[in-house]
Amino acid sequence: MKYYVAYEQGDRNWSAYVPDLPGVAVAGASREACHDLIVEAISMHLDGMREDGIPIPEPIGEVVEVA
Repeated sequence: MKYYVAYEQGDRNWSAYVPDLPGVAVAGASREACHDLIVEAISMHLDGMREDGIPIPEPIGEVVEVA
């Protein structure tokens, strides 16, 4: 499954979250660090859901660019 990740640059760091997985969010010093952290967070979150017998949600998000 592929989930969309939203990245945001702040004044001092980057953050990322997954709209289809509430609660999965990270912050890092750079976009690259943030990317590595969100990949790990998604993996850990899904592993925990599997261990707890919680169904894994299908991705339903959509990315649309608006000028």
